Amino acid sequence: MKGKAARVARTAAAPATAAAARATAAAAAAATAAVARAIVSTWLRPARAAAAAALREEKPLGASRDLRQLCTIVALSAAASAATAAAAAPVTLAEIEAAAPADAWRAVAPENLLLLDTPKGTVTIELAPGFAPAHVAAIRALVRSGAFTNGAVTRVQDNYVVQWGTAASLADAAPPAAAPARPELPAEYEQPRARVPFTPLPFRDAYAEAGFSDGWPVARDGASAWLVHCYAMVGAGRDNPPSTGDGSELYAVIGHAPRHLDRNLAVVGRVLDGLPGLAALPRGTGALGFYKTPAERLPITGARLAADVPQAPRWQVMRTDSPTFAALIAARANRREPFFLRPANGVDVCNVKIPVRRAP
Repeated sequence: MKGKAARVARTAAAPATAAAARATAAAAAAATAAVARAIVSTWLRPARAAAAAALREEKPLGASRDLRQLCTIVALSAAASAATAAAAAPVTLAEIEAAAPADAWRAVAPENLLLLDTPKGTVTIELAPGFAPAHVAAIRALVRSGAFTNGAVTRVQDNYVVQWGTAASLADAAPPAAAPARPELPAEYEQPRARVPFTPLPFRDAYAEAGFSDGWPVARDGASAWLVHCYAMVGAGRDNPPSTGDGSELYAVIGHAPRHLDRNLAVVGRVLDGLPGLAALPRGTGALGFYKTPAERLPITGARLAADVPQAPRWQVMRTDSPTFAALIAARANRREPFFLRPANGVDVCNVKIPVRRAP
């Protein structure tokens, strides 16, 4: 009981400790700002004015004292400006996101918002026609035809993917001797490099040159660019080559980024909302995490495009070519919240979570 009481006491003390750390950080920032203001108001402004007057009168700076004074003015000016900026600038990921101006966000087109209804809630997916136009067109057609209604989640593999499909794809899971053929799509695994705007990640990547494009995590080499298999990214399932899939079976990454899949499957979008409900499903006990029986599957009760549902929520994604996102990368690479002791001075492309939000 004594050990339990001690643990309870430590647990109760943890919020107070965190609050104290935040208060200390806030006090330090306020003190820095106060020092900067004091420098500006009591010495720097009058000194700047005197220096400006001397320059207007074209007085020579031959005397070493005058030169030293001017150098001091410049140095203190820079120090005060830096101190003021450091005190005022957001330093945590949450603060940066909260302070993002309206032009740091781009709207997600309703035609690219897929709403997948399940008993666990609605899963909202942004489609990526810029990277997989034929696959996205096929998925839209399947959604509008009602093909995903009465489909199901058929596979949940730990630290890997959750997979779902149309009602017809469920029948194909145990195909008869002559399975009906479905049209295959182009192998949209990468795009020509020149077609993809690119904001590089300023840290080395183990697989390729990594970065971002229009709010998406991407990588590239000398010829091509492609979407990266980060957490929550959505891809189109397929059989062994030359199969490329037809958009009727989709998967979402729910584990450590399986980058070895890059350029081997068509990545068609990403989950914006609702993934925790899928990631928390029981793991399949069959091969590759497939459910062994239909009773284990999570049914899909409906699928819609937001363009066809006027009352559906609209979503925004942070622009990855914005100064706000650059600040977010820097903060992610060197965490400054009270919990952290040492900066990492580095971050992986899949560890930079691109902020998304419902449109205000």
